[in-house]
Amino acid sequence: MAIGVFVIPGLLFYTLVVIVPIFFTICYSLNEWNGIGESVFVGIRNYRDLVVEDGFIKAVINSLVIAASSIMFQIPIGLFFALILARGIKGESLLRNIYFIPFIISTVVVCQLWMKIYHPHYGLLNLGLEKIGLENLINQWLGNRDTALVAVIVPIIWQYIGYHMLLLYTSIKSIPKDIYEAAYIDGASNSQISFRITIPLIRPMLKTCITLALIGALKIFDQVYLLTGGGPLHASEVPSTLMFQTIFHKSKYGYGSSMAVFIIVECLILTLILQKAFKTRQYTY
Repeated sequence: MAIGVFVIPGLLFYTLVVIVPIFFTICYSLNEWNGIGESVFVGIRNYRDLVVEDGFIKAVINSLVIAASSIMFQIPIGLFFALILARGIKGESLLRNIYFIPFIISTVVVCQLWMKIYHPHYGLLNLGLEKIGLENLINQWLGNRDTALVAVIVPIIWQYIGYHMLLLYTSIKSIPKDIYEAAYIDGASNSQISFRITIPLIRPMLKTCITLALIGALKIFDQVYLLTGGGPLHASEVPSTLMFQTIFHKSKYGYGSSMAVFIIVECLILTLILQKAFKTRQYTY
């Protein structure tokens, strides 16, 4: 009973800043409301409109592509760096901090940096292609429908590799050294130790990193909004940017709230599927 008393303040705060806003968002999503006048109850009409709207379906597909790319690149690259650094190489602390720098830089600064890299006239990418004789590949990376989404994904992956690297590195460092010493005595190579000892022992942290990458990609907003604003012609649109435009530019609070509820439900369902996949895989060893 005494322990429960200390939990109550945190529970109340969590309820006020998370549960209550979600409840109100669900209520708003069932109404047609411009944010000022009287709201009109429309039931699930807003959700029905989401399903039939091509723009929203395209935004959902883009967010899933970003999520898949984040998991496929951020986690393996971060794991690779973590495995290398955890071996105690020279300059370990310096390299660890260097890899982590992109994550602690403001997203606005990161996006400004990559906008300069992608600039069609003086950008580093196009100038580099020109210098090596690949002028035919020069492009307006953020202004082309065919390349805008990929151009947005690259900075997202780059910014968060160091974050996952640090989490995995910390998990690897927590493994008792006796296990590695026994493996070396038995004649195990570095690759065998990595794949048969280290990676299986850090499975909980791998699951955490994949979950964070998944949820972060599904609800991503700032990078997309700053780099392309969802354009050109909605080529890089994601549900969060579409929701922002719907609520604050078109004053459709009810319809925009239904998008917010969709993002919450999508994150919840895919996270549960991910947890189930890891739990099922656990019994296959």
